[in-house]
Amino acid sequence: MSNEPLWSPTPEAIENSQLTAWARWLKQQGIGPDSEQYDDLWAWSTEEPEQFWQSIWDYFDVLHDGEPKAVLSSHEMPGAKWFEGTSLNYAEHIFRDRDPEKVAAYWRYEKGDSGNSEELLSIDWKNLRADVADYAASLKELGVGPGDRVAGYLRNDIQTIKIFLAVASIGAVWTCCSPDFGAGAVRDRFAQVEPKVMFAVRSYSYGGKSFDRRQTVIELANSMPTVEKVIFCGDADPDRDLPEGTEWDRDRFIPEAEFLSHRSDLELEFTRVPFDSPLWILYSSGTTGLPKPIVQGQGGILLEHLKKMHLHLDAGEGDRIFWFTTTGWMMWNFLVSCLLTDAAIVLYDGNPGYPDMSALWQLASDAEVTCFGTSASYISACMKDGVEPSGDGRDLSKLRSVGSTGSPLAPEGFDWIYEHIGEDTWLFSTSGGTDLCTAFVGGVPTLPVYRGELQGRALGAALESWDEDGIPHTGEVGELVLTKPMPSMPLYLWGDDDGSRYIDSYFDTYPGIWRHGDWIEITERGTAIIYGRSDSTINRGGIRMGTSEIYRAVLADDDIADALVVDIPKEGTEGWMPLFVVLADGAELTDELKKKVAGEIRSRCSPRHVPNEMIEIKAVPRTLSGKVLEVPVKRILTGTPAEKAASRDSLANPEALDFFSEYAKTL
Repeated sequence: MSNEPLWSPTPEAIENSQLTAWARWLKQQGIGPDSEQYDDLWAWSTEEPEQFWQSIWDYFDVLHDGEPKAVLSSHEMPGAKWFEGTSLNYAEHIFRDRDPEKVAAYWRYEKGDSGNSEELLSIDWKNLRADVADYAASLKELGVGPGDRVAGYLRNDIQTIKIFLAVASIGAVWTCCSPDFGAGAVRDRFAQVEPKVMFAVRSYSYGGKSFDRRQTVIELANSMPTVEKVIFCGDADPDRDLPEGTEWDRDRFIPEAEFLSHRSDLELEFTRVPFDSPLWILYSSGTTGLPKPIVQGQGGILLEHLKKMHLHLDAGEGDRIFWFTTTGWMMWNFLVSCLLTDAAIVLYDGNPGYPDMSALWQLASDAEVTCFGTSASYISACMKDGVEPSGDGRDLSKLRSVGSTGSPLAPEGFDWIYEHIGEDTWLFSTSGGTDLCTAFVGGVPTLPVYRGELQGRALGAALESWDEDGIPHTGEVGELVLTKPMPSMPLYLWGDDDGSRYIDSYFDTYPGIWRHGDWIEITERGTAIIYGRSDSTINRGGIRMGTSEIYRAVLADDDIADALVVDIPKEGTEGWMPLFVVLADGAELTDELKKKVAGEIRSRCSPRHVPNEMIEIKAVPRTLSGKVLEVPVKRILTGTPAEKAASRDSLANPEALDFFSEYAKTL
């Protein structure tokens, strides 16, 4: 653990941060700690959760009807009740007090995308509001109202945001998958929640290729009888060039041009619904069974994201916030919520590595991005490919911060950002999850950044590291738990009528305590280190090691492009630990390379975690959101049929599992 920070905020940055402004407001109100120090603010926010969340409600002047019976009617998990008796609307806060002439969002499609090239597009608040009003009125004409589910099989562009905001404005419930999801993966998700209307794209582009999705959409609709209408977006003639014999009810499918009224005199109205009404349904990865349909509320998400985007992200006037994501990942929802601030957002649809790994950095330059959000795996790929973000004349002078999530960012990733972006960059690595649609440990604009560490626990997140006996500790690795409720915790899992699946998912280990499934260390200075998923930990001779630590050692070698490690129990031994590696172009898995990698693991991790074997593979199997499938691979190698170990439709590269199915036959 380094004692010297890589970056510290200037006194001016601290003074001008929204976090400092809120802390001073607390003093003026006579509440909160008598301090502006972040540690004191965090301690108060978790010791007095009702006062804290009331302060968020008041400070951001939440528009509502009714008065709450209490901020928190029940402290139990699950079952906490927030601001009962009030009604509000998330979308109303998105559009509140907007300058109609200012740009709300920018977006770009990947280079070569049919009809779009690589032009940077934009929309102002006036036109966004008018378009959302048209979508909302048209949905109402189809009979969609509060509580009805509306599904999207859509790209990461402004159209999807318009549709979502329209759905939210009328109190309906949004759910979405990106068009690279296979039919089975989408059905596994949407069929559980029984949508009334589905929006879908005709096609999408990725990596320079176009993919027609109409037959997939037709197949989905035919398998979901609750879907009354399907709106094909962006194409006036969705049945053009369809193969002969395609079976579909043409009356059930509407071209978008017929769906919209195209009236310019429509007013955008907002239906205020009870605080705990569903806003959207997100999904777990679904690698080992049906994905969990995670229902999050209008009020809970509003409060959490008002807090997160203003106080932690420090997004404000003049900022342009980008985060690479697809519509099937919670970071899309997170990015859209940046519109709760005075910042504009920046979207990208396509392959982040096409035509090369500099595509997103070019976007950052062209869109004058101030906050560049990405994944740890993207930063690692840029390092491996020798990308120079500011090369080829790119101007990143407006870039103030870089965010990383999805998996732990290795210390070397921190070094690379500061070497290639600049020493005055605020780099914040974050960790949270789809389950709460937020990060509960990560960026704090008033704190320094230390190599390999997340800056601090989020306000209102009573997060601790627990040992096996449920005892909190500092300076040691333990289970990441939340000891008190947060407003954006799931209201419930859709279809889980008795709540048993919800309890099994989060409260089975420590009753009444949220166990997230990550290994975390809270350091003596209050920072955090994430070590990967606790259910894929490597335990060798009583020494537990997060897989992220092993990957850090392995991927330090330029000859290794990617890796996957599992620990297979074998009776009478400490287990068999194979390391599967994807080699860089031109590299060979020689004895010399094996010895070198083993030496790195021995010195960086422990001698006990040197693999028993190193085995070359073509690709590491990953979920659609990029997570490594360690647990399913372990199950396959211990005899579980591949079709039961993982849902192929939930994977980005399902063919990568075939190797492990064949390899398991040799064991």
